[in-house]
Amino acid sequence: MNKSVGYALFAGLAAVVVLISTAIFVGFGGDDGGLGDSSHKPRDPAAPAVSGQWVGTWSAAAAAAEPGTLNGYAGMSVRNVVHTSVGGSGVRIQLSNLYGTRPLVVSHASMALAAAPSNPTAATGTMRRLSFGGKPAVTIPAGGAVTSDPTRLKVPGDADLLVTTYSPSTSGPATYHPYARQTSYLARGDRAEDATGAAYTEQSPYWRYLTGVDVWSTQARGAVVAIGDSITDGITSTAGANHRWTDFLAARLRNEPGAPRYGVLNQGISGNRLLVNGSRFSPNNGPSVLSRLDRDALSRSGVKAVIVEIGLNDLFKSPRQLDPQKIVAGMRQIVREAHARGLRVTGSTLTPFGGHRGYSDLLNSVRERVNRIIRSGSVYDEVVDFDKALRDPSMPVRLRPSYDSGDHLHPSDEGFRAMADAVNLEHLKQAAPAAL
Repeated sequence: MNKSVGYALFAGLAAVVVLISTAIFVGFGGDDGGLGDSSHKPRDPAAPAVSGQWVGTWSAAAAAAEPGTLNGYAGMSVRNVVHTSVGGSGVRIQLSNLYGTRPLVVSHASMALAAAPSNPTAATGTMRRLSFGGKPAVTIPAGGAVTSDPTRLKVPGDADLLVTTYSPSTSGPATYHPYARQTSYLARGDRAEDATGAAYTEQSPYWRYLTGVDVWSTQARGAVVAIGDSITDGITSTAGANHRWTDFLAARLRNEPGAPRYGVLNQGISGNRLLVNGSRFSPNNGPSVLSRLDRDALSRSGVKAVIVEIGLNDLFKSPRQLDPQKIVAGMRQIVREAHARGLRVTGSTLTPFGGHRGYSDLLNSVRERVNRIIRSGSVYDEVVDFDKALRDPSMPVRLRPSYDSGDHLHPSDEGFRAMADAVNLEHLKQAAPAAL
């Protein structure tokens, strides 16, 4: 073989390798920057995602360090059960050690479709081992987070996923979300890739370590993030039924003609406040919306719109904030930060709580003054009037009886449905921030 022929063959082979490599890269990243990218440059929400993109399908805010877990979950498999809002052909997850005090070693992690709702058994042929930077194990530093490598798995919208992590060694306190309204599972030993749920004999009402699931989608055009308190967290919704208001919103976005095809990410934390941080070790409160806004909302994968429901706990909890202008100023700061990222914000009015043990005429007057300012259009880009959607027409300071979970503060399942129905889906399509 002469040199010219040899060089030609070498160049041809090199070109083939480049083409194959490019195809693989585009298949799981391409235009969106590949693994771990959380780019959310404004796009036309009416344009189809023909080339595909990473979109958040599920999330939960890291709320606190789980009490009684100073050594973490050494030698145990944690199988989180989560529910998708949109589907795709690939998947990746985010794990958090935000409240850990020592590095968290995850030596084995997996993903699968659940064989049945709220069931720890994997659907046949869907179990996938996850990797991190090409390696089967990862160490997450205290306060840190990590995104897995993509894996191919056909993920439906409106389905349960099983995300399992195994930690062989002790770590600091577990980062968790306490009010999951979903049963997850624990097993002794490394059972991360067990397709059967037989070893998962311990049930849990928490989500641990897992804070997000993204899918690679050519259909979904982005995600809407809902950030708020226990009303967004869905603390009184039926456990395992996926009846939070964000779940009902996700169903509307999947099924209604003309609706933007968005994933829905729930970043509610029960007890959360707008202005004041909670204790890192409390099962309630979490960091304030202002302090967690970027991490939990603005930087989520494919985010196109933000819905904010917050403020009641600033009235209830000590130190109480009784100046409506200070509450509204915090809301306006949310909008400024979102506008800096090219995102519009839909904000809600504060909902009724007459009859609740924390009710007083003074607190209600502050609530109503805040609501008047919100309704004036000088705070958020768009307003969703959850107060109007939930209140009893004959007694507006109280929830409508059929929408009341029984504590006169948190909605029932039907109340959560009414909240989702109150969201104007056309508002979520708007691409550019409004001039306020």
